[in-house]
Amino acid sequence: MPTYLIVLIVMLVILAAMTVGLYFFGKRLEKQQAEQQQQIEANSTQVSLLIIDKKRMRLRDSGLPAAVVEAAPWYSKRAKVPVVKVKAGPRIMNLICNEEIFDEIPVKREVRATVSGLYLTKVRGLRGRLNKEPVKKGWRARLSAKLHSMRNQEG
Repeated sequence: MPTYLIVLIVMLVILAAMTVGLYFFGKRLEKQQAEQQQQIEANSTQVSLLIIDKKRMRLRDSGLPAAVVEAAPWYSKRAKVPVVKVKAGPRIMNLICNEEIFDEIPVKREVRATVSGLYLTKVRGLRGRLNKEPVKKGWRARLSAKLHSMRNQEG
């Protein structure tokens, strides 16, 4: 049997083993995430907040309590997380925000929010609806829209 064929078979076996391992690892992570989501929903409360500022910053630079930063894994301390600076009553504090709603949060407005500990999960407008910021078009989308409008003008 040629050497290249043996190497190819070994590589395919390793690749298949890695795929199976990643499948089961992903299933386990999915279960953990579902459990964590249930805990977040169980501990959540509705709070009226004034949003002062919002940024994406590193966990260690975010101004969160030292216990939170120390409890985080080493790889997440360097990752940028969405942080919202809010005023809840007389207290000003920093909250970690859900990535999905970060763009919807208005700055310098009062909102009704669902908070679970230091984690902001949902936001609704206190007075009226939240105005979503328009999504910026990329260079290619602007160019194709311009080309489309030029074609409509010609014919």
